Amino acid sequence: MNRLKPTLLLICRIVIGVTFIYSGFVKAVDPLGSTYKFIDYFNAFGMGWANGLAFGLSILQDVIEFTLGVMMLFNLQIKLGSVLVLAFMVFYTPLTLYIAITNPVHDCGCFGDALVITNWQTFFKNVVLLAAAIVVFWWRKDIKNRLTINEQWALTGASAIAILIFCGYSYKHTQVLDFRPYNVGTSIPEKMSRPEGAPADVWESTFVYEKDGKQETFQISNLPDSTWTFVDAKHTLVKKGYEPPIHDFSIVNPDGEDLTAEVLASDNYNFLLIAYNLDKSDLSRNDSINRLADFCLAQGYTFRMLTASTDEAIESFREVAEPPYEICICDETTLKTIVRSNPGLMVVKDGVIIGKWNLKDIPPLKFFEGNLLAKCIDYQIEKQRTFYTWLLILLLAFIASIYLLARKRFGNKN
Repeated sequence: MNRLKPTLLLICRIVIGVTFIYSGFVKAVDPLGSTYKFIDYFNAFGMGWANGLAFGLSILQDVIEFTLGVMMLFNLQIKLGSVLVLAFMVFYTPLTLYIAITNPVHDCGCFGDALVITNWQTFFKNVVLLAAAIVVFWWRKDIKNRLTINEQWALTGASAIAILIFCGYSYKHTQVLDFRPYNVGTSIPEKMSRPEGAPADVWESTFVYEKDGKQETFQISNLPDSTWTFVDAKHTLVKKGYEPPIHDFSIVNPDGEDLTAEVLASDNYNFLLIAYNLDKSDLSRNDSINRLADFCLAQGYTFRMLTASTDEAIESFREVAEPPYEICICDETTLKTIVRSNPGLMVVKDGVIIGKWNLKDIPPLKFFEGNLLAKCIDYQIEKQRTFYTWLLILLLAFIASIYLLARKRFGNKN
């Protein structure tokens, strides 16, 4: 057993570390996505009063998960880290069991939009992590680290600060990694289509009939004769079938006309200003947006706003913002999924998303002059290149720090 202990401890630390780092990072990419998930759970559990805490809890959860993952993977403050990880898993494992049984929210959101798993898969994942956490906690005193306490705290603190800064950047700007179905380059019609032979939903129906004051339940295969009186019917989803990644995208103009097919089939540039809630919409760049709308309309492009706001909110917005564009209606959840900013901008051509920006990242008017398609492609390429460059630099810096500190300690030992 003594020979197996170091190997088992290493495996458990790697499993916990990699899982926590991945979970924290992919949610830090989209902190508002985690916020909406917290709100879904609060509403499902009748805790709507806590919705105001959702954003803060989202950031806190991302920082804790990522930092604990770094502590486990790189053996930093392992005694404290093992206690915190165990407490984390002791809290979440029974909670996810309850969620798996009751199914108040279909998508747990534990890996954001990067990896969607069922509630039961989440529970079994947590069982594995809990077992690993118990192993690390039980033998925590046998795990040695030659780095000083200050060096370990420095690396732990740097990890927490780095992921916190990344959360802040992701909140204020367009996501550097977009795991949602409306990412740039997506063909909306293709993601709305249903593949041939895709499984359909399986429903089970039961029917309640009454006769002589007595009610009985029947299956559809053995319905009673006409002497029975129908009372009620219940339909239960037994097995979820295939659901297209995009299944609720629709655009309706003020006259009630559905413009979805027209927009997705158009080879013109369709500018869609996304503002799911006009009462909370940021008007700080309203003048520049209006100038952009005037420019687009003068070029023959289409420019519309999509919102889920009430008629009263739309009228109030018109009075304040004096928009030169048409305001259409779209589902609120869909708009929140398309872009987290309120408002944000999406450009669609031939049904393909060629550009998407948060409010703070909308380029100046000059960007939209000339060959817009080429500019959007170049913008996306440069954005990804910059992100991966900085990510590589940070990873190399972190690995180099670990190596130099470890070499220093081992060198002192020798």
